[in-house]
Amino acid sequence: MNKKELVAELEKLGMRPGRGLGQNFLLDGNLLDWIVRAAKVTEKDNILEVGPGFGALTCRLLNTGAKLTAVEFDHRLADYNRGKFASFANFNLVEADACKVNYDELFPGNTPYRSVANLPYAISSVFIARMLECSNKPRSMFFMLQKEMGERLAAVPGTKAYGALSVRTQLIYNVKIEKIVPPEVFCPPPEVESALVSFELREEPLCSDAEMKMVSRVVRTAFNQRRKQLGKVLGQMFGKSEVSSAFEALNIPMEIRPDKLETADFVAIARQLQNIEEKK
Repeated sequence: MNKKELVAELEKLGMRPGRGLGQNFLLDGNLLDWIVRAAKVTEKDNILEVGPGFGALTCRLLNTGAKLTAVEFDHRLADYNRGKFASFANFNLVEADACKVNYDELFPGNTPYRSVANLPYAISSVFIARMLECSNKPRSMFFMLQKEMGERLAAVPGTKAYGALSVRTQLIYNVKIEKIVPPEVFCPPPEVESALVSFELREEPLCSDAEMKMVSRVVRTAFNQRRKQLGKVLGQMFGKSEVSSAFEALNIPMEIRPDKLETADFVAIARQLQNIEEKK
């Protein structure tokens, strides 16, 4: 679909791309083909696509033979895609808010699945956080995101972009920016550059699902006051002596700032504090 065809379809449906929904439709056919190749989609895969739009990426994913579940919030686009892909036995459409869908019900048990999408920018952080909370998490994800969001997710310690979302994501996934994408390949073009970002599920997550609540609590508390000494910040929540004992056991200085710590360090701190709380 080229720009002229897209505009015609928008007019036919009485639509204007909604900034509130982050609707920027990807038109570059070569880039769409590259995404499917880079994501290594095969006929054996169960694929989750969020925000299929007018189905440009959807069509290419279906042509691999993969079983595709698409989640679309806009009822006009949902109806459009039902008609467009009615002949595909490997297509399933869920008309819903992607940030509220129960993905453990959609992919029950240990059903393996992956997610590939030109993710609506307005929901990207909430949706990715939703994926992190699933009991049955995607084996991999490959998303088009705002460049700034991609940098946050893939950030390493000591950088400005490194924060709570970086840590929480990297506890579970290895994250990498695969390609920077200019605005011109979209209609309408966004005001910022975009990035294609890959997420590969770690063979062994850095913490268990049972530990995630405490780790997330530590991480959020730390980065809410990222310029302050971590020992003091955590001491206000967990107790100064308890935090001092935990840091001493791990040979971490109380004066350190949170953006200097590795992801694994936050897990170690959370475990120490959990052990101290359980002994009280």
